[in-house]
Amino acid sequence: MSDIVQRGLYLEEFVVGATYRHTPGRTATEADNVLFSSLTMNTQALHLDAAYAATQPFGQRLMNSMWTLATMVGASVTQLTQGTLVAQLGLSDISFPHPLFAGDTLYTSTEILAARPSASRPGQGVVTMRHTGRNQDDVVVAVATRVALMWQAPGVAVEVES
Repeated sequence: MSDIVQRGLYLEEFVVGATYRHTPGRTATEADNVLFSSLTMNTQALHLDAAYAATQPFGQRLMNSMWTLATMVGASVTQLTQGTLVAQLGLSDISFPHPLFAGDTLYTSTEILAARPSASRPGQGVVTMRHTGRNQDDVVVAVATRVALMWQAPGVAVEVES
């Protein structure tokens, strides 16, 4: 009997246009918000001071948007990049169209926008993906485009277009 190792996808396994729904969701807690904000030295009162946040437009503390972004990327790892990622190359087009609050559950999906072999790094390729986070009411709370350098499958030769 052989061992089956959980892993992400190799370059040639990504299907442009495919959307992956990552489960389970992650319910945000006040502890997540305080710990993340403190660890990252983000002393924004909207994250840490309930009395102050109550006087602001949303009437309560907001989850740190960087926690939301990091959690969205993290939710995708097991399904897409575990053991197959060489490096994260960049994040862009990041938006937070609706706040996330402690007690909300963040659900993440990822659409594959592009995948191509690297012209300069044999055995590797570049994948562009869009992560979307929604709360329990299916309201979009965050969107980010991510570019990752991925391994090609061992022993697979992929032609680089010139």
